[in-house]
Amino acid sequence: MPDVIFNGPEGRLEGRYQPGKSANAPVALILHPHPQFGGTMNNKVVYHLFHAFAQRGFATLRFNFRGVGRSQGEFDQGIGELSDAASALDWLQTFNSEAPATWVAGFSFGAWISMQLLMRRPEIQGFISVAPPADKYDFSFLAPCPSSGIVVQGTADDIVAPAAVQKLIEKLKQQKAITIDQAIIEGGDHFFEGKLDQMIGEVNRYLDKRLS
Repeated sequence: MPDVIFNGPEGRLEGRYQPGKSANAPVALILHPHPQFGGTMNNKVVYHLFHAFAQRGFATLRFNFRGVGRSQGEFDQGIGELSDAASALDWLQTFNSEAPATWVAGFSFGAWISMQLLMRRPEIQGFISVAPPADKYDFSFLAPCPSSGIVVQGTADDIVAPAAVQKLIEKLKQQKAITIDQAIIEGGDHFFEGKLDQMIGEVNRYLDKRLS
């Protein structure tokens, strides 16, 4: 899993990249939680999401937003981080120009950024949104949501209110032409401590279904 450095809007961005298993492998971009609360690309949830795609032969990239690790710049309230994500996807697609499909996955703050990226990049065909912070950020931009995906949420999340996530899911499910799956992790806290295997099991089942 090579370390990579690529150009972002505010300087270099640091990432980890797993090349695809074929020249025309699909691509996946994984986004980490809030930089100001310890979020990095090495977060356990992010790491497990990364390997869920890499093990299926995807060309997969996770990276540090600006100001995290060796990535240059400073936290920008999500605006700059969305630009970082777009640059990361550009980099990923440059090396995988034959990719037949593009996926995005994010955890917490990264889920919010990933859903915004989804709205701006029509080539994204699927998403995984883990503990999206529906009670902290406005998700009304998902009107309509352009792609099908899955939302994963723990019932004991003390950072993101499960009821707010449920309200978001119900709103998305009313939209036509897409399918929103839902995975509820009983007893799962925000970081899925002791529940990581269950969380990633739900993600793997969803990917198996979508990719079969």
